[in-house]
Amino acid sequence: MGYGKDDELAINTIRLLAVDATFKANSGHPGAPMGMAPVAHVMFNKFMSFNPKNPNWVNRDRFVLSNGHGCMLQYALLHLFGYKVSLDDLKAFRTVDSITPGHPEAHDTEGIEVTTGPLGQGFANAVGLAIAQAHTAAEFNKPGYELINNHTFAFFGDGCAMEGISSEAASTAGHLQLGNLIMVYDDNHISIDGDTKCAFTEDVLQRFEAYGWHTQWVKEGDTDLEGIEEAIRMAKEVTNKPSVIKLTTTIGFGSLLQGTGGVHGNALKADDCKQVKQKFGFDPEDSFVVPQKVYDMYHKHAAEGAAKEQEWNKMFEKYGQAHKAEHDDLLRRLSGKLPEGWEKNLPTFKPGDKAVASRKLSEAVLEAIHGAIPDLIGGSADLTGSNNTRWKDAIDFQPPVLGIGDWAGRYIRYGVREHAMAGIMNGISAYGTLIPFGGTFLNFVSYAAGSVRLSSLSHCRVIYVATHDSIGLGEDGPTHQPIETLAHFRALPNMMVWRPADGNECSAAYYVALTSKSTPSILALTRQDLPQLENSTLQNAIKGGYVSVENEKADITLVSTGSEVCICIEAVKYLKDNHNLTARVVSIPCWEVFDTQSKEYRLKCLPDGIPSLSVEVMSTMGWERYSNEQFGLNRFGASGAYKEVYKKFEFTPEGISKRAVATVDFYKGTKVRSPVNRAFQQLI
Repeated sequence: MGYGKDDELAINTIRLLAVDATFKANSGHPGAPMGMAPVAHVMFNKFMSFNPKNPNWVNRDRFVLSNGHGCMLQYALLHLFGYKVSLDDLKAFRTVDSITPGHPEAHDTEGIEVTTGPLGQGFANAVGLAIAQAHTAAEFNKPGYELINNHTFAFFGDGCAMEGISSEAASTAGHLQLGNLIMVYDDNHISIDGDTKCAFTEDVLQRFEAYGWHTQWVKEGDTDLEGIEEAIRMAKEVTNKPSVIKLTTTIGFGSLLQGTGGVHGNALKADDCKQVKQKFGFDPEDSFVVPQKVYDMYHKHAAEGAAKEQEWNKMFEKYGQAHKAEHDDLLRRLSGKLPEGWEKNLPTFKPGDKAVASRKLSEAVLEAIHGAIPDLIGGSADLTGSNNTRWKDAIDFQPPVLGIGDWAGRYIRYGVREHAMAGIMNGISAYGTLIPFGGTFLNFVSYAAGSVRLSSLSHCRVIYVATHDSIGLGEDGPTHQPIETLAHFRALPNMMVWRPADGNECSAAYYVALTSKSTPSILALTRQDLPQLENSTLQNAIKGGYVSVENEKADITLVSTGSEVCICIEAVKYLKDNHNLTARVVSIPCWEVFDTQSKEYRLKCLPDGIPSLSVEVMSTMGWERYSNEQFGLNRFGASGAYKEVYKKFEFTPEGISKRAVATVDFYKGTKVRSPVNRAFQQLI
């Protein structure tokens, strides 16, 4: 092993860059970087393989900072090893438009694998990265060609350990025996409220042992570099279990406030900055100092990583001669492209075809395309038979020793762990070789909301298959019937929420979800059967909205989604027969996509001069964007047969017509403006 003054110098350089950056910003968390600098030094410089000149090399080791508030640790490391993070970038920490934001964001900063911040998310992401590695290795490694053998390393703190998502994800990783996953638990006994004895006194290692992890404890995390190295080495040797190393550290090591909550989330005071620099042998008057010796040490390791990538590239070239199809497929995946012509497999439907629940239509899509898109991998949160997420010949992703699947399997049994499933999918997506999907009831996507939000922020191509999407699920009642859920997720920037009305719309939802490389999707799908509609085509539906029923000189436009579109179409006849009113119907299965269409197209769908009424069996919030009046459900649902529940709340041709008549009467004699016409339209 052998550690000396140069190692101490490097560790203290990392600490002081965190001190200086947080002091300059007068904001941030210096404590964790100061405490975790020793293990970061050992892990990055002794164990991890990466090439800062090509941060996207597929076989690099991944690093996740789940306690993302300590991101100055990661930014300092990226700078010192030669990534595109300059000293000026460190000085711009937490300032607008810098590449060093207050928590790590993957799309802002080269070398950041996943966006972390909300505690426990990075933990789940790391499990996803490890799953993706295990599966990709099983698919592409061949005798004599071990293309994929990287490890995923992660740091997490007491806050991450307390969050429920980490428990779900740790349980999953233990079951899956992910031997390529090594976590370091920063056991510093401090959270924002102070000493963890006020709220968190469990034995964390015993918990992880129960999950099936390999556990170790390094008691002197501030100074025992040899012990840290030996623990990581042992963790790498354990290949049939994920590993966790409990590392007891002193938060804010070297500060006057070390070991206290005062150094967790506040920059050091000026006198403290000076004394800690003096303590570590630096000039107390200087800031952002990096001794050349430190650059030299870390650049040497970075050069070794670049050499490893060169060797890998040579192996990959030979692999291409021996296994051309796999070579080309891996290159395609890494480019983010889909296989040529995959979309020809999408099912299409014509009016008069059998009525089918959209959850079953989704199943038909997966059945039809899984062979054409080998990078599609997914599962369900213990609702496979309800979500219809498994194709007939699917093999489960499982440790082969269990005898119920193998590492090359593409169906993941997430168990009743919606939140971890979503966080894991973000990690799988971030790995770069797979497109993940995961199923649960729409109402329980809310359980996963923290991770769903990060799917959007992180630009992850993930697909949430969300079935039982409304009061139409019937007998399970209000606890399972989503009312506010779509309003919540439609409000998320960079999230496509699809609520298809029939088979062609369902195929369109998958088409757009799969071809959108940096936008996640939620597919809200019915339990009840839906008829195949007139004017519903793949070409129409991929626009996010289209005219389903057109009538000249119409008195009203009915705007709807999903299972209510067919009822609106029935209401057209009812209005004509009973009220002598002419109606047209517009289906908008995805607001986000519809909003990207030209204003001219949107005005064709929702023209001036005709009042519009939205119809959806959920919260009316947001529908004012597309309608003058809204008919929805601003209360909880009811338990009973779904047709009776619809009848109770008047989502029937008669009930819709009653409100359509009131809308026409209200706007009679006025110049009705299309909701598409807005003052800010030109500014967007």
